[in-house]
Amino acid sequence: MTSSDNAPSGRQPEPAGQNGAGHGYVDLGYARLDTDRLSRTGDPEVVYGAGKTPDQVVDLLRHLHTAHPDRAALATRLDSTALAMVREAFPQARIDEVAGAATLGPLPAPAGLVCVLAAGTSDARVAREAVCTVEAFGAGVRTITDVGVAGVHRLLAAKEEFDDADCLIVVAGMEGALPSVVGGLTGVPLVAVPTSVGYGASFGGLAALLGMLNSCAPGVVVSNIDNGFGAGVFAARVARRAARPRADQPTPDQSYDQTQDQAPGQTRDSANGAAR
Repeated sequence: MTSSDNAPSGRQPEPAGQNGAGHGYVDLGYARLDTDRLSRTGDPEVVYGAGKTPDQVVDLLRHLHTAHPDRAALATRLDSTALAMVREAFPQARIDEVAGAATLGPLPAPAGLVCVLAAGTSDARVAREAVCTVEAFGAGVRTITDVGVAGVHRLLAAKEEFDDADCLIVVAGMEGALPSVVGGLTGVPLVAVPTSVGYGASFGGLAALLGMLNSCAPGVVVSNIDNGFGAGVFAARVARRAARPRADQPTPDQSYDQTQDQAPGQTRDSANGAAR
């Protein structure tokens, strides 16, 4: 597949750094690709494939890869035709058929750990989208599948697997009860993802969304319906921050307020803490 085949209307892709690069983007005619996002946020722009032609997906991935060859470019919500064209154009790309996602370029070294829990196998597409996103955004990931509340003993048996994570992504459809149960079992930061899985009264995931928003478990935040990508970005950033050493992190002695037990009028010697 030639470059001109990949570019919409036969356009040759222009190298990153032209057509708006001074403003942090590349003007492709049909899109203004944000090539500056990596430097602003720590994460590059992602190609949302829904509504784009396969040619456009390939063209955008190529330009993102050119802009930051040392960091994976991610494309989500790709149909089978787009996945096939990405595979043909970039044999080295990682393709996830279940998620409908592709990454081009090296994944960052993982920092921290995200655990993705899926209520059922019907939630796999959204859960896998979250997994691909977490990997592309630089965190380690562990998956636990088919642990919905209809058989809560399966979830209880997996508690040790998710209790040591830095952030959880909990994916569920139907009534969306799983995040509340998980939130009652652990204090790990948790983002819930409602899916559009369910019978008629689930209203395409609305029932799960409302159930999660009304969770009685504290510390549960909620993404939009089927938004495994958004949850993956959030969780990866939490995990990366949790794993990052801080230069100003107080030691146990420093974090203890020594003034709390000194007599009125006393001060402490800054060198040895002695009261005087």
